[in-house]
Amino acid sequence: MNLLIKNGNIVTPSEVYRGDILVKNGKIQGIGYFREEKDIEVIDAQGKYVIPGAVDAHTHMDLLVGGHRAVDDFYTGTVAAACGGTTTIIDHIAFGPEGCTLQSEIDTYHQLAQGKAVIDYGFHGVIQHINQEVLKELEKMVLKEGIMSFKGYLTYDYKLEDDEILQFIKKMKEIGGIPTFHAENDRMIAYLREKYVSENKTEPIYHAKSRPSLCEAEAVSRLLYIASLAGDAPVYIVHLSTKEGLEAIKFAKEKGQKNIFTETCPQYLTLTEELYYKENHEGLKYIMSPPLRTQEHCEILWKGLADGEIQVVATDHCPFHFSVEKQHGLKDFSKCPAGAPGVEERVRVLFSEGVMKKRISIERFVEVLASNPAKIFGIFPQKGALFPGSDGDIVILDPKKEEVLTKKNMKSAVDYTAYEGMKVKGKIDYVISKGKIIVKENSFLGQKGDGKFLKRNPHKSFALEL
Repeated sequence: MNLLIKNGNIVTPSEVYRGDILVKNGKIQGIGYFREEKDIEVIDAQGKYVIPGAVDAHTHMDLLVGGHRAVDDFYTGTVAAACGGTTTIIDHIAFGPEGCTLQSEIDTYHQLAQGKAVIDYGFHGVIQHINQEVLKELEKMVLKEGIMSFKGYLTYDYKLEDDEILQFIKKMKEIGGIPTFHAENDRMIAYLREKYVSENKTEPIYHAKSRPSLCEAEAVSRLLYIASLAGDAPVYIVHLSTKEGLEAIKFAKEKGQKNIFTETCPQYLTLTEELYYKENHEGLKYIMSPPLRTQEHCEILWKGLADGEIQVVATDHCPFHFSVEKQHGLKDFSKCPAGAPGVEERVRVLFSEGVMKKRISIERFVEVLASNPAKIFGIFPQKGALFPGSDGDIVILDPKKEEVLTKKNMKSAVDYTAYEGMKVKGKIDYVISKGKIIVKENSFLGQKGDGKFLKRNPHKSFALEL
């Protein structure tokens, strides 16, 4: 399909200007002013924003964890992403069996996604332990398999010890990869969980109390000191949720430490721990790790986003049915699978709460949703950009329209949205993937299997211009 998008307000990370975008054979051919032609479909974007298709660098499709499987697979999950204005995901994969190879983990996910995804996708690998065999295989995965990012956990069953973190990030720096980290202090959390459960304090709010903000801040700080020891090795911190964690990042940067990349999520910008007190056990919907915080943390994270201290807004989309899986936490929060949906709501929530409330600029909105994750994770300017030669991944958003977010209008397979009843300013009119209109007025028009795996490029230098 060839498309001509006319009269739109084209948004880049540096400017907004009026113009047309011509897309042919799946690629952006030119930006400027073009005459209409007979064989080209025309979309009039007068008065609307034309932005790059959003990149969600943190999803968990078809994730199996603790005996529960996330209810969105790579079909329903990417349909939801597309209808929410996201045209590329990079999925954080699950742990494999103990002692498994990195390749076997990735092969499992190729099978899960093949023929299902409706938008392009990549994978973050995961590190369960470190030895010389793993480090050697890591080099192969980054340089040959296109898996240039791997995740390490500072908590959970396969958490990495400090010496393993050091070896991991040194190797990733050497080969141009990006190590990402879930940073919470494991032993403090384990102690507090056991304490609250033993005291019969098992309501959802105790999930938050068992993972206090200082647990995140300590782990973030420790991680950054290890990265400094490794010669400012790059680190990417996923789902930052606290003011203290952000303070640790700012402190490291003020000392001159480089190559620190930080992600937060819409839930940590807009939702608070008061939701854990909802009636009818609905607080279980919001059990996620890290947990929701207070309004003070939300406001400080917004400032960090506006100031450039936080570079990416992703979702950590990991949906479990409230009516099924979440009910395991009915009598004990520690039994509830942690995770919530968000891939479908991110663009609209951030536009309404960020841009329309003047917390961030429209240019910054595009930067943190599209260009920065594409740059960090090795797919720019193919993705995350409106340049001649870039993929024709484009979203047309009408700032004058309003809607109310509600489950009945969502495409995700999960049975709730964490943003039920939220009125948002700004509505997505069109989503275009590789030159094809795949969403129009919230109707999905794409095809199962059209999404392709993205082999991502390692960095030659970590002097990223973000």
